[in-house]
Amino acid sequence: MTWSMASIISTFASPRPRYASVPARGFQPSSWAVAHATFYGDETASETMGGACGYGNLFSSGYGTDTVALSSTLFKDGYACGTCYQIKCAQATACLKGNPVTTVTATNLCPPNWAKDSNAGGWCNPPRAHFDMSKPAFMKIANWKAGIVPVMYRRVPCAKSGGLRFIFQGNGYWLLVYVMNVGGGGDIASMRVKGSKTGWISMSHNWGASYQAFATLGGQSLSFKITSYTTKETIVASNVAPSDWSVGVTYKASVNFH
Repeated sequence: MTWSMASIISTFASPRPRYASVPARGFQPSSWAVAHATFYGDETASETMGGACGYGNLFSSGYGTDTVALSSTLFKDGYACGTCYQIKCAQATACLKGNPVTTVTATNLCPPNWAKDSNAGGWCNPPRAHFDMSKPAFMKIANWKAGIVPVMYRRVPCAKSGGLRFIFQGNGYWLLVYVMNVGGGGDIASMRVKGSKTGWISMSHNWGASYQAFATLGGQSLSFKITSYTTKETIVASNVAPSDWSVGVTYKASVNFH
């Protein structure tokens, strides 16, 4: 049976809840929209580790198994890494009773499959909005044997504990920074880095959730200025890393988006 967008929205849309504790400039939930969802990997979610956003081991980086790979339309060349979505199965026999809602974080890209039609296997082909969920996350909304189900989804604030986290790669002349545990909209538009002996230096977007600076920053304590992609809010994480910082180490800030 085919369901129109209007019929799904009228059935499942509910009044927008009030988030009294969220400041006016913080990220607000979006309206519900229609898409489809599939899953990849097995119940261990081992195949979801790594991914295009560069978060590595999703357990140690705090994302767990409630993750999703986005179609390129939603992925936005990696600027959507870290964004959070509520997803619920919509009007399908495979939907779990009560149509429960689950929250997932974008950690990967679901690439197009140009060899298949967009409605017959090429689920992530543009311009489709599609969610390829981890199997544990998919099983929270539908019977996995269905393979694919229609869903309702919306962006929601990412609820994170503690401040932003940074993992460094590179060397004394090139710094590559992966940013994780981003609250609020979950996404990042731009970054700047400041050494204890420099002014603010613009960083370029490398890919996924990583930013890079071609500068001599070894032997200096590092601070970062981060701007949200969605809300355009900017926060400063001062003295995140000491002067003897090392690559491969996670450094934690005391600030975050809301």
